[in-house]
Amino acid sequence: MTDDTHMDRLKTFAVCVAALAAGQCLAQDQMETLVNTAVRPVMQAQGIPGMAVAVTVNGTPHYFNYGVASKESAQPVTENTLFEIGSLSKTFTATLAAYAQASGKLSLSDKASQVWPALRGSAFDHISVLQLGTYTAGGLPLQFPTAADSADKMLGYFKQWQPTYAAGTHRLYSNPSLGLFGYLAAQSMGQPFDELMDNTLLPKLGLKHTYLNVPQAQMNLYAQGYNKDDKPVRVGPGALDSEAYGVKTSTSDLIGYVQANLQPSSLEKPLQQAIALTHTGYYRVGEMTQGLGWELYQYPVTLERLLAGNSSQMAMEAHKVQWLNPPQLQQENLLLNKTGSTGGFGAYALFVPSKDIGIVILANKNYPIAERVKIAHQILSALSQ
Repeated sequence: MTDDTHMDRLKTFAVCVAALAAGQCLAQDQMETLVNTAVRPVMQAQGIPGMAVAVTVNGTPHYFNYGVASKESAQPVTENTLFEIGSLSKTFTATLAAYAQASGKLSLSDKASQVWPALRGSAFDHISVLQLGTYTAGGLPLQFPTAADSADKMLGYFKQWQPTYAAGTHRLYSNPSLGLFGYLAAQSMGQPFDELMDNTLLPKLGLKHTYLNVPQAQMNLYAQGYNKDDKPVRVGPGALDSEAYGVKTSTSDLIGYVQANLQPSSLEKPLQQAIALTHTGYYRVGEMTQGLGWELYQYPVTLERLLAGNSSQMAMEAHKVQWLNPPQLQQENLLLNKTGSTGGFGAYALFVPSKDIGIVILANKNYPIAERVKIAHQILSALSQ
C-alpha cells in the first residue's frame, strides 16, 4: 500500500470523526465505517479470504466480520470463528508464568536448570527464567532446528546448545526461548502446560472458546488457513508448540482477554498481579520496551515507531538491550501490542489502558505484519480523538 493510499484513508477517518463529533451519525455506524475503511482495502490487496475484527471501547465490545472462514465451504466469518493466533499465544504463556510467580511457585530470577533439573550441566545453569521470557538467553534461534523440532528431541537440543552472547546482553526473538519459559512455568506448578492452560488460566480469565487443541465438537468453527500461495494449511505439531504459538481463539474471546488486560480488577488477586507483571517493562530496544509476552510503547505512538518495533529486523536480528533498573512498573500512558503468525493465519492485538481501548484483528491468511499494524493504528487514532 502506498503512502498516498494511507493518507487517503486517514482523511476518510478524519471526516468520519468530525461527523461523529457533530452528532451526524451513530457511534456503531461510525465505528463500522472506520473499520470498513481500514480493513476492506487490505483484504482486497492481500487476497485475504476472511477477517474478524473486534474493538472494545470503555468495556463494550464491537464486532466486524468479513469474508469466509473457508473458501471451500463459503462459511461466513463470525465473532465465534476460531483462528490460529501464532505468537500472540506468547502473551497467554507469559500470563501463566507470571501467575506461577504471583502464586509463589516460580521465581523469574531462578536459573532455568533450578526449575528443570534435567538441564543441569548445560548453558541453562547460567540463564534465568526471566531471560528466557524476554528473549535474552544468549541467542536461541527463531525456530528449533528441524531435527530437534519435536517433544522428544528438545531436551537434547537444549543440553547441547551453546550461547552466542552473554546471557542478558542481546534480544533475539525466539520460539525455543519463550517456549522453554512456558515449559518451566508448568514444571514449577507440577502439571503439564496444556492442562494448566485448559483447566486453570483460561477459565480464570473467563475464556470458554479458546483452545490449544480444538475439540471435535468445535471443528466446524475452525477457519481454514491459507498460505502465501493460497494453499490451505493449518499449524502442525512441534517442540513447545503450545507454549510458543499454539492458541486458537475467536474475536469474542480474544477481545475478552484484552478487556481483562485493560480492566483486571474483577479477577482474583494473583491473576491481577500476573497481568501487571506482563505489563512491566524490563529493557528497551529502540522505541520498544519488552514486557512479558507483550511489547510496550509510550502512548501516543507514531505509526512509524510502531512499524519499526514490529519490523522483520526486530524479529530476525539480534539487538543489544538496555535493561531498566528497576523494571518499569505499569505506567499511565502505554500502548501494548503483539503480533502472531502461522503458515496460514495472521493475528494482531493492541490496547491502551489509559484510553480503555483495545483492538484485535484475526485473518485466515498470513499477510504482512505492517498492514495489520496500519489497520489497528488507524482505528485507534480515530477512536482516541
